Amino acid sequence: MDDPTSAFDRAVFEPAAGASRFDWHPEPAMFDLAAAPARKVLEDLGRDAWALALDYLYDEALVRPVGPDSYQQLRDQFFGPSGAPGPAPAVPSPSSAVLDEVRARLVPFEYNAYHPRSFAYFTPPPLPMSVVGEMLSQVFHQGIDVFHSGPVGALVEEEVTRWLADLVGAGPDAWGVLTSGGVMANIMAMTVARDRHLARLTGADRPPRGALLGLARVYVSDQAHFSIRRALDMLGFPPEALVVVEPDEGYRLRADPVARRVAEDKAAGLVPLCVVAVCGTTNTGSVDDVPALADLARREGLWLHVDAAYGGAARLSPRDAHRVRGLELADSVTVDPHKWLFQAYDIGGLVVRRREDLHETFRSSPEYYRSAVPEAEPLNWLEYSMEGTRRLRALKLWTSWKHVGTEGFARLVEHGIDVAAFLAAEIARSQDFEAAVAEPDLSIVCFRHLAPGMSGAELDAHQDGLQRALEVSGEAWVSTTRLRGRTYLRAGVVNWLTTAKDALGLLESLRRLALGRSVSPQGRSQASPSRTATGPNASST
Repeated sequence: MDDPTSAFDRAVFEPAAGASRFDWHPEPAMFDLAAAPARKVLEDLGRDAWALALDYLYDEALVRPVGPDSYQQLRDQFFGPSGAPGPAPAVPSPSSAVLDEVRARLVPFEYNAYHPRSFAYFTPPPLPMSVVGEMLSQVFHQGIDVFHSGPVGALVEEEVTRWLADLVGAGPDAWGVLTSGGVMANIMAMTVARDRHLARLTGADRPPRGALLGLARVYVSDQAHFSIRRALDMLGFPPEALVVVEPDEGYRLRADPVARRVAEDKAAGLVPLCVVAVCGTTNTGSVDDVPALADLARREGLWLHVDAAYGGAARLSPRDAHRVRGLELADSVTVDPHKWLFQAYDIGGLVVRRREDLHETFRSSPEYYRSAVPEAEPLNWLEYSMEGTRRLRALKLWTSWKHVGTEGFARLVEHGIDVAAFLAAEIARSQDFEAAVAEPDLSIVCFRHLAPGMSGAELDAHQDGLQRALEVSGEAWVSTTRLRGRTYLRAGVVNWLTTAKDALGLLESLRRLALGRSVSPQGRSQASPSRTATGPNASST
């Protein structure tokens, strides 16, 4: 009988001695993982990649917070004369060449979250064990949507989200799910409020849509995260569904003005649906009056969502938990571990008081996700999330929490609060700076440099120019924000490497730059960009 194996099959399954079906690549062992040389090749790749990572950390990230390049300068540097992306590479390259290109084209131009004088945004450096957990999760390559594509990974996420539920004080019936970040968590929370709570309020026998959404009202302050407005828009609510209530002088949402708006809306025949409180606003780090808002929500039948993406981690500290009171009273809470739990991007979290609310909102059972043993009821995370396929996000938080413990997280958070309080106190003692909020609720300090003779728009432009001059100097980095029509420098102390000395160094750098810089009509510093860095311990004299 003729051999049924075709010539093609024999070439695939029985390659010539010493040959590989991946010989088209200069490093075939990176694809032929079962071949003898593969492990050594991958060990070498790992060593080279880790060496590159450490070179970045010590030669770049700890040297300056960010490069001086403007957006256009960076585009020109990265793309070359065309100023636009080139074609995809047509032929293979050795891994060493790829790493060399990473070193040349990427490493010098990163935003360096590790730098202790990087005070911008909510971007702390990740803990080393978080980086390890992220790397392992990518190698494990678990799909956390249905149980059989990530069996033990599903249980790791269940354990980690239980820890997050305990963090916010949710009860035993609570359930959490990991998301890409706070935006996705807030969108999902608003989806649950619409499909479950609005249905209860209106007596609908199905998730409300159409005209019913036009009656609903959601109450926020002007410091609420943009994702709440985005969520309502995506979910089909009209623009007037979002009711913006003026916060107090400390940028905190209070219950009384919300109660007045609720009463007015009820009298007009509308349906108050939800109040969104923030524990750690993006602009100022202010914390809304959650206990009073919870009382209002209970009286008026509102869903209470608390955006504690940043501030929720303060609950881990026995000393500072009082700063974010009332999370246990919420119907849903956003917590963002890649903020103050120092996790590698990306990982957010949503905790809902009642597991069935989350499950009924997102439950889905595609026919290709059947279980061979349906009575076993495996945990399918697809039924609790807007997302489908998700990687094993939980592992990096699991490894980090095991490594530092709740006590360790508390120490890191407390350190940030202490440094921010020190910075605020230094500003209060100075004659040339003023703060938007004298005593920060958490670890965000918004302040202005008071240049002699400047006021109004000119003083606003001065802050923008000063921020750019600081960026070019490489000594430190802050962002800017707008508060009640005025521009402020915004220093976020969320880096566990930052010290009080760095806070002093920030003010010293700003003072020196304010004396030496000139300002264009657009408020841009006239200093020339330079790659010369001063390092994390630099200070002016």
